[in-house]
Amino acid sequence: MARTLILLAWAVMLAGVSAPAIAGPDPDRTCLGKAEQRAALSSGQTVTLAAAIRSARGSVRGRGSREVVKARLCREQNGLVYLLTLLTSDGKVTHTAVDATSGKVVELR
Repeated sequence: MARTLILLAWAVMLAGVSAPAIAGPDPDRTCLGKAEQRAALSSGQTVTLAAAIRSARGSVRGRGSREVVKARLCREQNGLVYLLTLLTSDGKVTHTAVDATSGKVVELR
């Protein structure tokens, strides 16, 4: 219960902090809807979200658990990527992009 409240508080805080910084949609990135995600997965274009999360969790430095706060499947110039937001047990937020075709981390912020 306490863990859920902490995650909810973080999500609310992050939404309030990051909202003004977003100027608009990224013209080079289009996130897929649920039907498009299912189609991409069933056609073999992407690895599963679980595989992408395992890859992202392994790339974050430090110890402790890493909770996925947000996950999106988006189309970029180089193909499909999973955009993941992870929260570590010490409260640090990490944004990771995982190549949806190979399952390898392509960007870590």
